[in-house]
Formats: sequence, C-alpha cells, structure tokens
Amino acid sequence: MKLLIADDHSIVRKGLKMIISEIPGVESIDEASNGFEVFEKLERNKFDLLLLDLSMPGKSGLDVLKEVKNIYPDLKVLVLSIHPENQYAKRVLRAGASGFIPKHADPEELKSAILKVIRGKKYISNHFAELLADEISKPETGERHQTLSDREFQVFKLLAKGYTNKEISGMLFLSDKTVSTYKSRIFEKLNINNNAELIKYAIKHNLLEE
Repeated sequence: MKLLIADDHSIVRKGLKMIISEIPGVESIDEASNGFEVFEKLERNKFDLLLLDLSMPGKSGLDVLKEVKNIYPDLKVLVLSIHPENQYAKRVLRAGASGFIPKHADPEELKSAILKVIRGKKYISNHFAELLADEISKPETGERHQTLSDREFQVFKLLAKGYTNKEISGMLFLSDKTVSTYKSRIFEKLNINNNAELIKYAIKHNLLEE
C-alpha cells in the first residue's frame, strides 16, 4: 500500500507518517507540500491513496481534489482538514473524495478511516453521520449557504474574514472582475446587501470557525 500525504506543514506530515507507518501493509509514504507537488508526485509514481489537506498555498485542497479525480479517477482520496465537517464534508464527497476526517481526530480513527477507504468504502465520522441524518429528517432547515458553489463558498469565507476583492483575487488567482461576479452571486443567494450582513450571516451560522 503506497500513500501520498499532501499538507503544507512539515511537522504535520511527519506526525502523519509516524501514525500511518503503524498500519500493516504500508509499503511507502511520500510527501507533498502543495498542489503543484501533488501532481508532480502523481506523474512519477502510482499511489493507492492520497491524504489531502484542504488548506494549502497556491491551489486549494478542494481544487486539487477535483483536478486529481479528473485525471486519476481511480485514486482514492481521504481529506484531512481543520475545517469543521458541517462546512466541507459534503463538498469534498461531492467532488469525489472517499472520505473526510477532521485533524483533531484520534490516531486510531485515522488508521481506521484509511483502511476503510483503501477497501473501496466511504468514510465519514459518527458526528457527521448524525448531522446528515438530522438534515435528512428536517430538510426544511437547509441553510442558504449550502446553495453556494465551492468557489463561491471559498470567496464567501474570505470576504467574511475581512479580505478585500483585490486580496481575494490574488489568493485564488482570479481577476478582480471574477471575484466581483462571485460576490454578487453570493449576495443574491444569501439574500444580503453588504459585507456587514455577510459577516453577520457567517457568525450566526458558525462559518468563521477553522
């Protein structure tokens, strides 16, 4: 079993390698610090699983995930993130990930998640399973931010943190005009009129948590 860990923090990669190396059947563990390195590694080697962080410099983990699944549809991807499950788990699963596990998870849970994904199954935590069950039983409680596309949600999060259109365009490698277009769509979908209302919405729905 060959794995690739993609995370921009060296200490996190080293810690993950120590945990993963304890799993029976692991032959090799390689590392990548950003999205560009991920594709360099994938071009040169064949892996059974990609353990992917969502927050990396350059291409976001979500963008990397979509591109990886487009080029390497059979590669299993387990997303590991500091972001709350209620914000990103459904998005990464829709984008083709085999599972989502928060970074605060116990090492044994991570090992179990990896083995489950390797066997071809999906992995979600018990907590997220409960969130999904509650959402299914109460469909009328669906929130407006769930209607945002993945890119719109990225822009929304950055706007809520106080970044300007120009700063966001640089962070996401988009033109100012494109960011403005996303911002207009966000305002329309959330039925808000300005940044103050956007921040208020984010706070109300706990969307500023990392």
